[in-house]
Amino acid sequence: MTAALAVAALAALSACSPEPPAPTSARTASPSAEPRPTGTSAAVAAVPLQPARDATVLETGLDAPWSVVPLPSGSALLSERDSGRVRERLPQGGLRDVGTVPGVVHAGEGGLLGLAVPAGSAPTHLYAYATTADDNRVVRMPLVGVPGSYSIGAAETVISGLPKAANHDGGRIAFGPDGMLYLTVGDAGVPDRAQDLTSLGGKILRLTPEGQVPAGNPFPGSPVWSSGHRNPQGIGWDSRGTMWASEFGQNTWDELNIIRPGADYGWPIVEGIGGDPAYTDPVQQWRTSEASPSGLAVVGDTIFVAGLGGERLWAVWSTSGGAPVTAEAFFDGTHGRLRDVVSRDDRLWVLTNNTDGRGDPRSGDDRLLEVALTPADPARLPG
Repeated sequence: MTAALAVAALAALSACSPEPPAPTSARTASPSAEPRPTGTSAAVAAVPLQPARDATVLETGLDAPWSVVPLPSGSALLSERDSGRVRERLPQGGLRDVGTVPGVVHAGEGGLLGLAVPAGSAPTHLYAYATTADDNRVVRMPLVGVPGSYSIGAAETVISGLPKAANHDGGRIAFGPDGMLYLTVGDAGVPDRAQDLTSLGGKILRLTPEGQVPAGNPFPGSPVWSSGHRNPQGIGWDSRGTMWASEFGQNTWDELNIIRPGADYGWPIVEGIGGDPAYTDPVQQWRTSEASPSGLAVVGDTIFVAGLGGERLWAVWSTSGGAPVTAEAFFDGTHGRLRDVVSRDDRLWVLTNNTDGRGDPRSGDDRLLEVALTPADPARLPG
């Protein structure tokens, strides 16, 4: 289904129903549990962390990488936006091609974006957020093989009809602690979509792994989990099960938000902290020159945010899983644009993004970096 047809179907159904309906590519599922804590130990959660000052280069020569997903086997899978190619980082180091996601059409910020795998010792599918000629969509492909020989099978559509454009495509996908699939969808350059519950643009969505609409969603029959977003590109959960999301602002404020089901985060009426009780304010905001936040990782209760325009990695600490928070920047300009950050074996893996057409490529770019974690400086923590 094209984006235009999906939006038209939603609008037609909404005229006769007070609740936002599901898109035709999503099906209603049986009731499911609400998000629950991830099981991070209290000891780990209680220790605020920060990155060490030095990073180790694991891999070089990546072409516009967008997402990295560690696998339990010791390998990791990476997406390259422009080519639609999935690459494997071997446990002992080195890269090999896994396959190409079919139908990917790169234009501007679109292409092969986020990757995710469900929890488990041997994930059976690789999920991918992809821009096609008609829309943005999420597909899943059988993941077969072992380290050094992974391959992907035929793609099955999980959800289609998400708005696409040369910018504001969202694109991050992740499985929550409840086992549900969450995805960030940008407004695709049409700000009013973010406030329109019959549009999937400018939203965070929640689906079952098969693409059904969980009965626990805030708007019955709709995959919409939260609204009022401009271009969110990072999501993660802390030890308490609290969901965090990073979001690109327009000209003034980038945001870090705590995501609550059914909440409206204000775009395009509010950018940053607006103090309007009709909308949910971010818990942290940055000038757009300081962040342009993309990928987000949570280790215990410390949130790490990768910055593109700001060319820095932010560490964010809170006292009780919410506001107030304090933030400190690391690697300011050292590695250029940072697209994604993930947790791997009590360390961080960080993807640079200097070959995406907006950066200044250096010899060896783009890179996969590894960063050790250390206890945070107590003087920087919130009281």
